[in-house]
Amino acid sequence: MDGLSGAASVIAVIDISAKIGSLCFQYSKAVKEAKDDIERVQRKVGNMERIQKNIKKLLEGRHKARFSTTNRLFDLLSQCLEELKDIKVKLDRGKTRKAMSRFGVRALQWPFTSKQVDKIVSNLEGYEQTFGLALQVDQTDLMLDVDRKLDLVTLDAHKLHQKLDLAGLPIAQGACYNSRDEEHNARCLPNTRTELLDNITTWAQNKDSKPIFWLTGMAGTGKSTIARTKGEGERGNASRFFTTIASELVVHEPGVVPGIRKALNQDSKIADKPLKDQFEKLILQPLLDIKQARSQALVRVVVIDALDECKQEQDIRAILQLLARTKDIQLVPLRIVVTSRPELHICVGFKEMPNGTYQDLVLHKVSRSTIEHNIRLFLEHELSAIQKERALAPDWLTTQQILTLVELAVLLFIYAATVCCYVNTKGGNPEEYLNKLLQYPKATFSQLDRTYLPVLDQLLSEQEERDKEDWLHVFRGLVGSIVILKSPLSIGSIARLLQVPQKQVKRRLDALHSVLSIPNSEDVPIRLLHLSFREFLVDPHKQGRSPFWVNERSTHQKLTSRCLELMSGPSDLRQDMCSLSGPRVLRSEIDNGTIASSLSPELQYACRYWVDHLKHSGQDIVDGDTTHLFLQKHLLHWLEAMSLMGVSSRCVRLLDGLEAIVHLFASLTSTFLHDAERFVLRFQSVLADAPLQIYCSALVFAPERSLIRQTFVDQVLERVKMLSMKEADWDDCRSTPEGHSREVSAVAFSPDGQLVASASHDNTVRLWEAATGTCRSTLEGYSSTVTAVAFSPDGQLVASASCDKTVRL
Repeated sequence: MDGLSGAASVIAVIDISAKIGSLCFQYSKAVKEAKDDIERVQRKVGNMERIQKNIKKLLEGRHKARFSTTNRLFDLLSQCLEELKDIKVKLDRGKTRKAMSRFGVRALQWPFTSKQVDKIVSNLEGYEQTFGLALQVDQTDLMLDVDRKLDLVTLDAHKLHQKLDLAGLPIAQGACYNSRDEEHNARCLPNTRTELLDNITTWAQNKDSKPIFWLTGMAGTGKSTIARTKGEGERGNASRFFTTIASELVVHEPGVVPGIRKALNQDSKIADKPLKDQFEKLILQPLLDIKQARSQALVRVVVIDALDECKQEQDIRAILQLLARTKDIQLVPLRIVVTSRPELHICVGFKEMPNGTYQDLVLHKVSRSTIEHNIRLFLEHELSAIQKERALAPDWLTTQQILTLVELAVLLFIYAATVCCYVNTKGGNPEEYLNKLLQYPKATFSQLDRTYLPVLDQLLSEQEERDKEDWLHVFRGLVGSIVILKSPLSIGSIARLLQVPQKQVKRRLDALHSVLSIPNSEDVPIRLLHLSFREFLVDPHKQGRSPFWVNERSTHQKLTSRCLELMSGPSDLRQDMCSLSGPRVLRSEIDNGTIASSLSPELQYACRYWVDHLKHSGQDIVDGDTTHLFLQKHLLHWLEAMSLMGVSSRCVRLLDGLEAIVHLFASLTSTFLHDAERFVLRFQSVLADAPLQIYCSALVFAPERSLIRQTFVDQVLERVKMLSMKEADWDDCRSTPEGHSREVSAVAFSPDGQLVASASHDNTVRLWEAATGTCRSTLEGYSSTVTAVAFSPDGQLVASASCDKTVRL
């Protein structure tokens, strides 16, 4: 992007994006039948405008010469500009303007079909990803290469996009460094946490350091703030843990590209494989295969924040065991910062690591004087900024008040942060709010109460007496749902899921910026500023004592009902939701933009999590209830949706979970669910590969007595002829794990019956989940047939013997 021409192109893209957005807004008011398509185009050009504004800002700064990656994208920018011009011309034809002048906005006609919109959105997404990646690379290089020797390499993002297809590496949205989801979250202020940050920097730079630094502390002690200074649903799910790290390594360490490309070429579904396979093939082996490091002085640092928020304890233990193996990487060493609460299973996971693998630092054991110093600096900085912003008198805050706040906040940085947000509430009186805070004596209220009660008490006191109970009811319903959600949703999605007007949701949340991260954009998820807010609201000890107490079970019940109602709607779950060209279309051939436009975020949420909400609601399933009726009507539609979202592997576990909460006397539901589980087990590979085959080969080849076949026989696609099967009923085989390329020579069950190990002539040992037939891990490295396999009595180890004269544990 050379000189003035590059800058001019950026400005031109910003200008034309804004004009297209304005035109789309006019269309949205006048054209109802194409509302979704209009919103999709408007959203994408809005994203493009934001990215280009960021590029413009950087190119105008004093470091503009350093943005080598962004500067290489002039040709692509010109191409993007031409496509945007073409879109604008079609939206703003002369005859359209004349018609508008004569007849008003009602004369507008949307000029694009849905398929044309799909192509527009797909093209803009490609530009967005490439420009966004270039911007991220350059920002990262500028921020972290200033005076540290941590390795963050700048690459040509456009060439990288061409050379390595990253579609096989799905990432946890918002988890990457410098993610937009994290841009407004707190970092450490200058001159705070200095000793701790210096310790981490020294550890990272020392080639003899232990590979893992574990930063642990109780809730609210500032772990995430430190993590952001150094460096929801998907981010709390281990399935995308290693693929996210791998995608970042591609950006920052070009030497891993051949190894990751090889792994993706050999197995396009590596992201669906067990954590062990993902780690070995996407991270460990590509790093070990690097033959020459660019500089021995450079170190790669990975920051893993809030490991305790990963939902499955066994996943956490597995992640820690795998991360310990990074100590074997010598040529291109990794340094891994892990933050977490000191939960028992995490402590045990670290203790199980080999000696010399990690060092730790316990935040809540840092000296009191150090904590007081840091909190005081933070409060003075933030309250001084409020004084200037609100034009308050210089003496509005006394030294004694600062000291009192420090004493109240000791150990809990989240208290100090919430205090500042509360005092600066729009429309409020900072001095009055500050005095209210100081009225909560330390001896009477817990730290969480002192953190959140002033905010909520203030909101309640602003209501008329006759309206307070209604306000509390809405608060518990809306905010209670937000803190219970398994994965964050935007304002619009929350409104549609809860069946509440969007304006009402926005109005209610406007006063809660002190405790919730509420973005300006209505399509960005709302997040908790801190997990302790959820703990405060759902604490069972507060039942009957706090008007803000949220009944966790009843909230799960409500969310279950809303999810089922949403999925049962006339325009939601149905056969062939993406209007595919035929049942032979593979999941890998379906564009993600098509899926996103066909399955709204709230519908995807409902499909993923309705079973979780039902299980936590404490309700049983009974014959003829809402759950039973939903399954009888929409089971196949739900399976299709899960396949489209790429999470069909979860269905067996979810159905198994439903079976566990069926009422003792609900025989019809129990039988139906048992048959459904057998059905999914038998055809899970078909379901994962081709969503519409569930209405073809799966139903056709199901046994004649299968309840699923009998219930959904009318949904078989017209071109497919039902067979008279020789197989009348399910056989005794629950599932047929497939994956070995040659004969299986030995099989063993783990002591608890949860796993099956198989040895094969293909020189591998595989571990399978007994319940689902899912492959958990593949053990490789043998040079000949593996002839025997066995578990240790505690099930923690697998021993195998091979014709290559080796025994492996």
